[in-house]
Amino acid sequence: MTDKSPHRQDKVTHDWKKEIDSYLRVILTLEGRGVDPPSTCAHCTSEAPPIYRCLVCYNGGLMCESCIRTQHTRLPTHRIQRWNGIHFTQTTLKAVGLRIQLGHPPGERCPLSESAWADDFVIVDCDAVHNVGLDFCRCGATSKTTPLSCHCFQPQTAATFRALELFELFQYEAKISPFEFFKAIARLTDNTGLNPVKDRYPSVLRMVHEWRHLKLLKRMGRGHDPLRGASATTQGECALLCPACPHPGINMPEGWENEPEETRWIHALNLALDANFRLRRKDVSTNAADPGLSEGFAYFVEDKAFSKYVKQHADEVEPKSTCSRHDAVNLADTRPGQGYSATGVATVECARHNMKRPSAVCDLQKGESNMDYILHWSLVVLALGLLRTFIISYDIACQWSINLMRRLKAIDDKSPLLNEKVKTRYVVPKFHLPAHIAPCQSKFAFMLTPGAGLGDGEAPERGWADTNPLGPSTREMGPGTRRDTLDSHFGDYNWRKITDLGSSLLKKMNNAVLNVAEHVIAHQELEETLDSADVERWKLTMANWEKDPKNPSPFEMIVETPTQKVVRRVMADDETEALKTGMDFSLSSEISPSALISRGLDLEAEQRALKSQMKQVWTHSQDRELTRLQLRSNALIRKIESWYEILQLYIPSSPYNLPLWLPSEIGSRAICDRRLIEIEYDLRIAQAQEALTNVKRHLQRRVTVRDLKARWLRGQGANTRALSLLGFWATQAENDATPPLEDADIRPMVPEEPEDPKKPNGATRRTLSWIWRQGAAVENQTLVEAENTLAVRVEWGKSKARATRYQEEVLIVREEMNRTSRFLQWRESQWRERGASWATEPVPTEYLEGLKAYAERQANMFQGLRSSFEHKWTGVDKTIAYARAEIAEPELFYQR
Repeated sequence: MTDKSPHRQDKVTHDWKKEIDSYLRVILTLEGRGVDPPSTCAHCTSEAPPIYRCLVCYNGGLMCESCIRTQHTRLPTHRIQRWNGIHFTQTTLKAVGLRIQLGHPPGERCPLSESAWADDFVIVDCDAVHNVGLDFCRCGATSKTTPLSCHCFQPQTAATFRALELFELFQYEAKISPFEFFKAIARLTDNTGLNPVKDRYPSVLRMVHEWRHLKLLKRMGRGHDPLRGASATTQGECALLCPACPHPGINMPEGWENEPEETRWIHALNLALDANFRLRRKDVSTNAADPGLSEGFAYFVEDKAFSKYVKQHADEVEPKSTCSRHDAVNLADTRPGQGYSATGVATVECARHNMKRPSAVCDLQKGESNMDYILHWSLVVLALGLLRTFIISYDIACQWSINLMRRLKAIDDKSPLLNEKVKTRYVVPKFHLPAHIAPCQSKFAFMLTPGAGLGDGEAPERGWADTNPLGPSTREMGPGTRRDTLDSHFGDYNWRKITDLGSSLLKKMNNAVLNVAEHVIAHQELEETLDSADVERWKLTMANWEKDPKNPSPFEMIVETPTQKVVRRVMADDETEALKTGMDFSLSSEISPSALISRGLDLEAEQRALKSQMKQVWTHSQDRELTRLQLRSNALIRKIESWYEILQLYIPSSPYNLPLWLPSEIGSRAICDRRLIEIEYDLRIAQAQEALTNVKRHLQRRVTVRDLKARWLRGQGANTRALSLLGFWATQAENDATPPLEDADIRPMVPEEPEDPKKPNGATRRTLSWIWRQGAAVENQTLVEAENTLAVRVEWGKSKARATRYQEEVLIVREEMNRTSRFLQWRESQWRERGASWATEPVPTEYLEGLKAYAERQANMFQGLRSSFEHKWTGVDKTIAYARAEIAEPELFYQR
């Protein structure tokens, strides 16, 4: 039985309750002076009563007024209490006469000291907001001390480093705001309201902002640059880089440029783009009033150049989409824009390791534009022009990539992606892929893309989950403060990912190694059952498609069936030929048999549509709409009346219930020309195929809209419009469904919501509705291959792709481990060089010591990370070798 066992927990709780009176006794005893309170001060020989105690100094005991002041000369922010004869009361060190003298050693007074303005100085610490007595130095004896020591700069509020560091980590972990932090400290100081704490929140807000910026510069070595200094920091220089991604000249192996084209994907840079509409900002303040402290130093792009770019492209209109993913544009107006200067942020991330990239974040003004700009700058600031392979993921990559090269050329004709030697593949994240049309689901699928390994492209979504809680506070900030705040959080997010690389890469390796043999052997066994000539032909098709996705895809199962338009045209041609040869069997000179049946099918479809609309109108009691539909009903009656040549009387029935007496309805009730039956059959097949195509299109649109609603829409108005649109697509799918289609059949490829969250719902366990296994209606009657042969080819292609992706993942992750080790070693050497770079500079001894100490501490930290990671990866190569042996000798796999 472990400690986490519920039975164990119950016993611990029970035992604790038995001693609850003892715990209360201890707590209440601390409200007094304790056992045998002293009558004289134990710290001096004076007869002054020991009536003071410090709440921070443990085991300090009771002290007299002189000793409490003397003992805290170097600790002016400790909380103290005074015994009034009955109970302890809160007091301050200022009240007992302690003064803080700036510019002089502790205990030494300045002959020309000057008190803070109105003697009202506050220090914010972790446990209280302290009122202190503080004096500035005016004698000039220590002009080289901090600005706070100078009489010409006299603030009224300060914060301890430990308080600022505590808030920094609290905000990173709990996403609390500076206001919440200050209110908590104020309540620790006084939680009754009888002695209100002075409101120094604006000062705290400013200090937090400045502190984060100083720490950013310090951690990224800007204080160790004797030539340029912190003021010369360049764009993206303060961003934390991903150690596992390829960085030429830093962590790439020798000769990587000569990698054969077949395996060049090992050194590919995987990028993921996405937009977040929850991190919006209200239209408050301006860049002139709040420019921020970081001028594009970290993750946000430099604002001046970006704003200029936005103005130049403000009037651009997105081209019409050819994929269902862009049907969500119908909800564009539901994204909150009124009263907001930024509707969200966009980012470019490392797709495989979930890290923000330098100069790769920007504000959004409308829709999901601006992606081109941050993609370009995320590559330029790191000088990645030497890389030759890129895999770029974006949820609308199928549309966005079409004219990307032209747009990048307009930004900079030397953009890295424009290099003729560069090969770029575009993919759609796995979660978003089902909302795309069938051709996109094969052309932009991660699992089918060579070199993608087991990536999924959902890295930005995981990152947004960490920063979305900041939305309520950052949307009220000015532009510069907001950028700096998000920059600091992105940096902390990257740092946590870096420190976890040892475990995360090992987890990826274990997953790939444990499954690679199974998929490879399964594919080998599948090929053994197939015709070798077919397999060779399919391999050639796949190789051509992998080199250029414009070639025919081996993963698309195209089963062409004729549309009603084609069938009717063929029948018209046959009737024309029959007239020429005297074989026409028409019994009417005004209408041919095929036209007669076609008109009946049209009337039948109109009946179904009218019946569905009448049902909705009666449900919602819409009088105006009911009148309009009644007029349509009357018109339909007149059409049906013309269908019956013998019917002369008024027909009181509803028009959508009238029998049309097509050959299929006559059955054996009367003699019917078999040629009419065949005509209706051919038209019915085409009609059913068109209906299924429309149903599938509407289902894809519904998935798209539901995805957009779940991810971004908040508020009653936006959700109401989204639900209305979802209802519209559901109705369209039902209207287009053929009569035999059951409700259970009308479902998308991927379930919109799991039926049971406890049950797995992955792609390998999902059953497709039969409608997705039917071909699409096309206006071409030529059938290229038999349907069963196509199905086998597609299954073979996906099997091969799965086996290949697992093998790629093993090689990619192993190289990522190597790159991480090289990167951390480079960081270690970089910090040791920084520590030595000031040796010849004329700086104070104490400053030089601090520079060397921090540089050495950073170097040791990166050395420790590298040693820790390499220790975790000790047995990786043996595991890979064992997996390769399993593939070479399948019997080993079965023995395992």
